[in-house]
This record gives sequence, C-alpha cells and structure tokens, in this order.
Amino acid sequence: MIVEDNRTNRMLMEMLVGQIPNCVAISYPAPADLLRDLPSISFDLGIVDYQMPGLNGIELIEHIRSDRRFADTPFVMVTADGDASTRMDAIHAGAIEFLHKPIEPVEFKARARNLVRLCEAQKELAHRAEWLRSEVEKATLELRHREEEIINRLTLAAGYKDQETAMHTTRMAHYSAVLAKQLGFSAEQCRDIQLAAPMHDIGKVGIRDAILLKQAELSDAERQRMNEHTLIGSAILSGSTCSLLKLAAEIAESHHERWDGGGYPNGLKGEAIPQVGRIAAVADVFDALTSSRPYKAAWPVDRAFDYIKEQSALHFDPACVQALLAASNEILEVKAAYPDDPAEKRYMA
Repeated sequence: MIVEDNRTNRMLMEMLVGQIPNCVAISYPAPADLLRDLPSISFDLGIVDYQMPGLNGIELIEHIRSDRRFADTPFVMVTADGDASTRMDAIHAGAIEFLHKPIEPVEFKARARNLVRLCEAQKELAHRAEWLRSEVEKATLELRHREEEIINRLTLAAGYKDQETAMHTTRMAHYSAVLAKQLGFSAEQCRDIQLAAPMHDIGKVGIRDAILLKQAELSDAERQRMNEHTLIGSAILSGSTCSLLKLAAEIAESHHERWDGGGYPNGLKGEAIPQVGRIAAVADVFDALTSSRPYKAAWPVDRAFDYIKEQSALHFDPACVQALLAASNEILEVKAAYPDDPAEKRYMA
C-alpha cells in the first residue's frame, strides 16, 4: 500500500513494486483517500510519504495502526527530511525502514524485497502458531473428554454400592449447576460442578454394607462410621492433577458441613466451607427430602422449600438458599425430567 501525493513518485513506486514477485501495489494520492477506503482494504506492507496534505506520514501511520488489523503491519517512511527527531517519531509510530527522496530504484527494490520476505516469514509464523493453537485445543478437548469419562465411570461404580437411586446423583448434580448459575458462576464452571457433584457420596464405597444398607436407625458408632464417607471420598479423589477430580474431592469432603459449624467432618463454619460444598449441601438435602426411600416417603416440594428456607444461616448458606428459591421453577423442571420411576411423566407434589 503506497500513499504519495507526488504523482511521478507514486507511479515510479507502483512500477518498482510490480517488479517484485507476488507483489501488487494499491496506491493513494492523499491520506484522506486511504482513510476512506481503509475499512474495506488489506495490505501487508505500507509505504508512506512524510510530507503530505492533511496528515503527515507519522500521523497517518498512527491512525492506521489504531485499527487492530494493522497493529503489526510494517511501514516504510519515504522522506527527504534527515532530522533525527523526525526519524525517532516515525519509529515510535511504527515505521521500521526509511527511504530517501529522490527515490533510487535499485535501493527501493532491494529494501522492499527484504521487507516482503519479512512479511512472508511473519505470515508463515502466524500460520504455524494457528496450527499449533488448533492442535493444543484438540489435545485439551480430548483430555477433557477422558477426564469426564473417568468421572462418569467412578460415579457409576459408586452407584453399585449405594442404595440411593442413580437419579438422585443426576438430579443433585443438575440442582447444583442451577444454583451455581444463579450465584453467578460461568457456564464452564456450572458444567464442571454438574460433572463433579455426582461423586459427592463416592466415599460410601468404603462403608460396610451392614451400615450402609441398614434399614433401621443407626447407632452412634454406626453413624460416626457413616459420616466418614466424606473423608473416604476426599481421599479417593484427592491428589489428582485433573481439575474435575479436585473439584469433586472438595465437594465430597465438604457437602455435609453446616453454615453454623455443626456439620462434619471438619466442623467448618460459614464461608470457611468451600462454596461448592455449600451449593452441594442445599442440592443434596433438597433432593433427599423430595425423594422416596425405603425408610421414608417423599416430602411435597413446598414443604421441602420451606424447610430449606427455615435452615438458612443454620444448616445452609443464606445465599445458596436464596438461589434455590429464586430458581425454583428450574429446580422443578429438573425434578420432572429425572424421576426415579422412568415411566413417571411428571412429579406430583
């Protein structure tokens, strides 16, 4: 791209550029003409005269470089001014080479040819960088899929041990994602929570069947042993470099903590409890209350909502409670979509 107000110089530069392989010149007699067309053109190398009407060459380069498309485009300044301060201003504006007037054809072609090679090298590097970025994205996506598969299979394995239905973990995971969204988590974070939450009770694989499957009320010793499933789950999931497993470990250990500090296994209180654990606690209890079990009938959803609300700032994080109530319609849609009985079409309170 050439901007030169002198017609003879402009025609000479056009001719010389045309003699360089793979080069085509687009030229303008004034800065205003170029700026008019700038949104619709592209170029790899700019050759700009310094003394021109309206804007000088330095001001024009600064204006062009304000367009993100040309932020890294090399420019050549053509000038008869040998002042050092002018050269420094041109360099700061983005000029990487200077040509003196009157133009000497051999020098012009040699310098232009070198800059063309530079442009070609930049394009090749950009192409390689794009290819590398694409390969990294593919590898990252494949790794992510493998991580998700591991988590799904761990969840499936835990389901063979636990008497609670597979739909409990599915609903609880979706509830957790709904709450996270309501609390301002990003879409990616909500998906991670939905994937990790089903492993909240994976530690039950370490609890004896005599305790885990007992229909009668547990003794104090049995209850204490049952509570250890949080630490067992954390031990199973901890130590991985997988971000999803780290998140699952955090949920497994903290989802039975209470806002008032009366929970287990660590007796954490308030915001000392990881936020994902506070979210999972509300989701887990809501589903437990509204689901049928051999030892209890399902609560009506209105009663469950009221109970959760009553336990705000006691058992549950008030912010998570408000998120549940604000998203009650979405919560009920999840419940209807994943009934324990596959033949059931909708949930009847």
